[in-house]
Amino acid sequence: MTPLSPKDLLSFVPMTREEMESRHWDAIDILIVTGDAYVDHPSFGPPLIARVLLDKGFRVGIIAQPDWKNPDSLKVFGRPLLGAGIASGNMDSMVKLYTAGRRLRHEDLYSPGGKTGLCPPHATVVYAQLAKQAFPGLPVILGGVDASLRRVAHYDYWQDKMRPSVLIDAKADLLCYGLGEETMPEIFDRLKKGESLAGIRGTCRYLGGKESTAFRIDDNTVELPSFEEMCADKQAIMRETKIIEAEMNPWNGRRLIQKTNGRILLVEPPRPPMSTPAFDHVSELPFTGLPHWSYTEKIPAWEVIKDSIQIVRGCPGGCAFCGLVSHQGHHLVSRSCASIVRSIEKLAQKPWFHGTVSDLGGAAGNIYGHHPLDPEKCKKCKRYSCLFPHFCPNYGIEEKPLMELLDRVKKIPRVKHVFINSGVRLDLALKQPKQTEKIIRDHVSGQISVAPEHLDAEVLHLMRKGEAGEFDEFKKIFDRVNQQSGKKQYMIPYFISNFPGSTAKHMKVVDEYLAKYHWSPQQVQDFMPLAMTMGCAMYCAEIAPDGTPIEVSKGLAERRDQRDLLRRDRRKQSEKPSKSPKKH
Repeated sequence: MTPLSPKDLLSFVPMTREEMESRHWDAIDILIVTGDAYVDHPSFGPPLIARVLLDKGFRVGIIAQPDWKNPDSLKVFGRPLLGAGIASGNMDSMVKLYTAGRRLRHEDLYSPGGKTGLCPPHATVVYAQLAKQAFPGLPVILGGVDASLRRVAHYDYWQDKMRPSVLIDAKADLLCYGLGEETMPEIFDRLKKGESLAGIRGTCRYLGGKESTAFRIDDNTVELPSFEEMCADKQAIMRETKIIEAEMNPWNGRRLIQKTNGRILLVEPPRPPMSTPAFDHVSELPFTGLPHWSYTEKIPAWEVIKDSIQIVRGCPGGCAFCGLVSHQGHHLVSRSCASIVRSIEKLAQKPWFHGTVSDLGGAAGNIYGHHPLDPEKCKKCKRYSCLFPHFCPNYGIEEKPLMELLDRVKKIPRVKHVFINSGVRLDLALKQPKQTEKIIRDHVSGQISVAPEHLDAEVLHLMRKGEAGEFDEFKKIFDRVNQQSGKKQYMIPYFISNFPGSTAKHMKVVDEYLAKYHWSPQQVQDFMPLAMTMGCAMYCAEIAPDGTPIEVSKGLAERRDQRDLLRRDRRKQSEKPSKSPKKH
């Protein structure tokens, strides 16, 4: 192996003792543990937080995918001086490992060579307990998607049971929920100063016995159903979910408490989203854009995002099946055009870049630059979605920012193509006709991802999606623009089977539409009840948010019919590959 240069050893956040010593450190302040391979890119959460903490002056080390059966695997740098930050990685660890059919996946996109088995189930709990064994008495802080979606009592689909907050299972000191770029530095700054961790926005604490007894509920506190109540009454999860959704606004959300095992789980109000300058700064920290030099096999997830740029945080949709709002919030923050251009200019100099920016995106490819018309009105709002059940009149839909950004990026030297591959929201696409036509005409890489999810009006309403005719309207625009431009491009529609309330009758609407066009969708997702989503509450409680009973498919055999219906081959006989002749 070629010896590493001093520059190589200083390029990444340290993952080896050699890298730590190259920085002339005798110890680290903070250890970050992640269930993903270490990819030094702002799309990967734990490395992003490590870069943020490093930028704040902390000495930080990363240990990626440690041997979770051996506490010594966390002792690469010795004992951290301040604490450890624990995350399962970029995805919920159970979704990463298991299918909706509760079977192990054959590939882990976030591991070297796509190998499975390098990240444990319930990774946040496992790693936190490992850190406690390795470093007794060291403060352990949970974060990431896993922690956000499991910050309160929740239903675990894979165990088919209610679980308490992951903070309690992990026996950690604090849980950071939401995007942690501003919360994590505050936590470790307090630890450095020897200050209390109480009262930090965007965090959860499990109070001790005496503190729980002394706690008094005031007007700024809302009590959730207790963990014990949720175990005894399946409809309690619906009450919990509705309360949480009503208190998600960082400007008027109140703190939440949940009694668990005779003590109180205290959830502080959400932290307001970052400002655009702060988002710009974080995105432009000195990331290499590469997997750590120690890997000899490719990281599949990096191959997907290596030429992409994140340009927006948050999601205005609040779809019932999606956990993104619970993690990122529904208030959008967009990077400045100047910052994005600087990142693409840097990307264009990378040796692997061949002229194509694969994606400018976020939760959707057509939400960049959207903003409240009157920010003060947003601070009083209690809606869980800016777009459902109707568009908020204060939601500013802008076409020009993305259109101007796309034109500006195409002028950057070495950039030949700029694509939108995050997928577009159909409801917004129909309200942004010029932008939509521009994306279809100039910024589609041969196929565009759209997510109608379903085509039956009743089910779409339960999903908190738009109108049933939106997909057809978008298809007409897509076909017209392609005909005008002379391009042969394809739509990749994304559908969900077995969503709560979706019956065989509802799925027939989808089947008949797809049969009409001889369409066999490439992307079909059997519904998976993600913790803390409204879809999960509906699945467990078997009621709609308004209390109406709904039909829910739960058994794997029961779910197979809807899933297989979507996946069946509807191509014309002439389009199907001919069978090889039998040998005689």
